[in-house]
Amino acid sequence: MGTALKYRVLVLNRLWQPVNIVGVERAFSLLLQDHAQVIYTADENFRLMDSVAWLALSKEASPEDNEAYIQTVRLRIRLPKVLLLRSYDKLPTQEIKFTRDNLFERDDYRCQYCGNHFDAVHLNMDHVIPRDRGGRTSWENIVTSCIKCNSRKANRLPHQANMHLIRKPERPKWRPFVSSLIGQSYDSDWDHFINLKKPA
Repeated sequence: MGTALKYRVLVLNRLWQPVNIVGVERAFSLLLQDHAQVIYTADENFRLMDSVAWLALSKEASPEDNEAYIQTVRLRIRLPKVLLLRSYDKLPTQEIKFTRDNLFERDDYRCQYCGNHFDAVHLNMDHVIPRDRGGRTSWENIVTSCIKCNSRKANRLPHQANMHLIRKPERPKWRPFVSSLIGQSYDSDWDHFINLKKPA
């Protein structure tokens, strides 16, 4: 299959939490070295299969032309959609860059004062503690606010403007590779294992 090299495979740790997205070569390397098993999602029983079982499945039920596969001399080998690592149980620690877009994603495009959802063009970044009072530009001091609430709060602390935060600002806890899937096309079978909604 010509697009095989661009195909992506979701990798879960042994606790069934997403930890990475890899290409075909890396996926088969993990599978053939017995570091991972395929989670077969086609029948929604989520059967675990090692490399031998996976090759046997490809022999028994050869992939159709519209399915993802690699063509060898004698066999079409199915491309796995999801791998489960056998021993790795950690989550990757990766710094999430502080940007306007990432801030809006963290706050779910919701003003943290009035609670309403807005398109990005109608949102601002608000310093909870104003800069002239020593407030830093950081995950812990910046929230998403609508233009109206931002103007109302002005250069004051929330309580001085008789306003209250819906949620205390914190560094995001979602993994960047998962959040990067928002708005992107990915295999619908991944929906069983990833959650694109940020914590409330």
